[in-house]
Amino acid sequence: MDRIDAMQAFVTVAELRGFAPAARRLKLSPSAVTRLVAALEEHLGVRLLQRTTRSVTLTDSGRRYLERARRILADLAEAELAAESERLQPAGRLVVSAPVGFGRLHVGPVMSDYLSRYLDVSAELRLEDRQINLVEDGVDCAVRIGHLDDSSLVARQVGSMRRIVVGAPGYFKAHGEPRAPEALAKHQTVEFGSAGEWRFVTDGGELRVTISARFVTNNADAAIQYAEAGGGVTRVLAYQAAEGLRAGRLKRVLAKHEPPPAPIHIVFPSSRLLSAKVRAFVDLVTETCDWRFG
Repeated sequence: MDRIDAMQAFVTVAELRGFAPAARRLKLSPSAVTRLVAALEEHLGVRLLQRTTRSVTLTDSGRRYLERARRILADLAEAELAAESERLQPAGRLVVSAPVGFGRLHVGPVMSDYLSRYLDVSAELRLEDRQINLVEDGVDCAVRIGHLDDSSLVARQVGSMRRIVVGAPGYFKAHGEPRAPEALAKHQTVEFGSAGEWRFVTDGGELRVTISARFVTNNADAAIQYAEAGGGVTRVLAYQAAEGLRAGRLKRVLAKHEPPPAPIHIVFPSSRLLSAKVRAFVDLVTETCDWRFG
């Protein structure tokens, strides 16, 4: 059994939900595809697919294996493309998606640097906070903050981000600094993007604190402006408060109780070979950006 061929057969059957359509795509006979998948299951010692006369569905083991198999095949395709196209220079149109605030402050400058280096590329930066479908929206790659839940994407981690609690020095002078998460109950709070509950870590593990905010907003800038004006304590992503912290308009508290940082990834579809233009963008971010916040 060629394990790569068997893995490709399994992934194709899972994606097309049938052996016959998978055989047509792979230009093999249905019996050959069946033998490849059966050999893979025997090698792994688990059943990956449930077969009936009418349908083919994934088992729990199959769903977990599918995620890893897709990534392995994407990495293999990327390696082969890189070996075949070392002479190629980035060219064409690059479409990148990023969250609005982070994209404006950190991805935009990278795009300017990128275009100055690669004159045969034109680019579009789409700033939006919604989770988009890269293939349907025609996006080559996206910057995403947080843990990923879409196993169909290939991801390259390029940084990390903490969520931090901040307030104005004047506010803390008047009201005191909270020394433990539970002390927030005695403070004015500004709610942004966490549905009334802030997560912290203590010696005993995770601690969730319910927040009764006096001011609620869906915009980080508005939350920070209100906090800088002395309105209370807010919890935001570290990059969003970076300018206020540098200027002394904000002060960070409860740092030892912050949850572990969330990853920052650049993601792209696993079904699409990594082109020279996307690879160059990822490499530029990796080489020139320090996206470790907090």
